[in-house]
Amino acid sequence: MPDIKSKILSLVKKHGPGMIALRRQIHQYPELGLEEFHTQKTIAAKLKETGCRVDAKIWKTAVIGLLKGKSNGKTIGIRADMDALPLTEKTGYPFASKNKGKMHACGHDNHMAIVWGAARILGELQSELGGNVKFIFQPSEEMTPGGAKFLIENGVLKNPKVDMVFGLHVDTTIPVGKIGLIDGAAMAQPDDYDIEIFGRSGHAARPHETIDAVMVAANVVTALQNIASRQVDPLNQVVVTIGSIYGGTAYNIIADSVTMMGTARTLDKKLADNIPKMIEKIIAGVCKTYGAKYRLTYRKGYPITINDKSVNDIYRESVGELYGRNAVMEMDQPVMGGEDFSYFTQAVPSAMMRLGVRNTKIGADKPWHHPAFKVDEKAIPWAAGLLAFSVIKALS
Repeated sequence: MPDIKSKILSLVKKHGPGMIALRRQIHQYPELGLEEFHTQKTIAAKLKETGCRVDAKIWKTAVIGLLKGKSNGKTIGIRADMDALPLTEKTGYPFASKNKGKMHACGHDNHMAIVWGAARILGELQSELGGNVKFIFQPSEEMTPGGAKFLIENGVLKNPKVDMVFGLHVDTTIPVGKIGLIDGAAMAQPDDYDIEIFGRSGHAARPHETIDAVMVAANVVTALQNIASRQVDPLNQVVVTIGSIYGGTAYNIIADSVTMMGTARTLDKKLADNIPKMIEKIIAGVCKTYGAKYRLTYRKGYPITINDKSVNDIYRESVGELYGRNAVMEMDQPVMGGEDFSYFTQAVPSAMMRLGVRNTKIGADKPWHHPAFKVDEKAIPWAAGLLAFSVIKALS
C-alpha cells in the first residue's frame, strides 16, 4: 500500500497541529466519569468536521462517530476513553487544568485527540475505505463498573456490527516513537474489598479485658501476604494489597473496630474467582483465633484484558510499514493495572497497544495518575497515523 502510506504520512503532517491543539483544549477542562458534558460537546463538534455521522445520545456522555466506506465491508471500531481523575495538577503546563481538583493524569486527553486525528485522516480517505469505521468515545473508564460494559449493552457494537476494536493507552515507560504489544493477558482484573474487624474496647492498661481490633487487623494484614507467597503458584501473578487502614480514637484506648480497604489483582480467571474465598478464609481464621468478628465486602472489578493476536498482528504490520520495525517493542509481561477495555476484548477481537510517550528531557516520565504526568505530544499525530493505517489494513 505505498500510495496509501504516503497519503497517511502527508495527512499526519497536515492535521498534526490540530490534534495537539485539541488535546490541549481537552486537557484544560477535565471532567470526571459521567460528568464529561463539556468534553462530549467538544468531541461531537470536532467529529462533524471529519464527515462522520455523530451520535451523542447512545448512552450518558458517550459520543460515537460513524464513517461509511465505499463498500459494505467490515466495520472497525477505535475506542478512546474520556474521563479525568480527581487530582490537582502540578505539570506547570500553560494549558493546565482550569477545573480545580481535576486532571487528565492518565492520558485520556491524548487518546481522544489521537482517535479524532485518525477520524480526520480517514475522513479524507473515505473513498479508499473497504468498510466502515466507528470512533467510540467512552466515558467513565476510571470509575468501576466503567462505561464500556454499558455502551456495549446499549448497542455500540451493532448497527453496523463491529468486527474488531483497536484500543490504545499512552505509556511513559516506552520511548516516544514506539509502541508496546503483548498477546493474550495484557492487564489484570482489579478487584476491591473492604474489611471491618470488630473487637471489644477497653483501657490500654487492661488489655486482657479487651479484644484489640488493631492487633487483629495487623495479623490479618500479615496473613494475607501468604496468598501470594504460599498459596498461589509463583508463576501465576497475583497482588493482594491493603491500601488503607484506620481505627481507634486515643493513645490509651484499645480500639473496638478497624476498617481496611484493599485490592486484589490477577491475570487468571480461575484464580480471580478463588481469591475472595482465600481472603475470607484467612480473615475468618485470624478473627476466630482472637475472638473478634469481621465483615468482608468484596467487589469484582473489570475482567482481565485479553489482547487478540490477530489484531496485534495488524498493529505490528502497520507500524513496521509506516515507521519501521524498530518501532515495535514486544512486551514480555502484562501490567497489573485494570482497564474496562476488557469488555470489548470479551465481545469481539480487540487489542490495546501501549503508546510510547516517554521523553525525560521534558519530564514525560511520570507514572499514570501522578500530578505531574506529562507526555511527548509528538506521539499524538504519530499514533493517529498508525491507527488510520491499521484500520485500512483491517478493512482490506
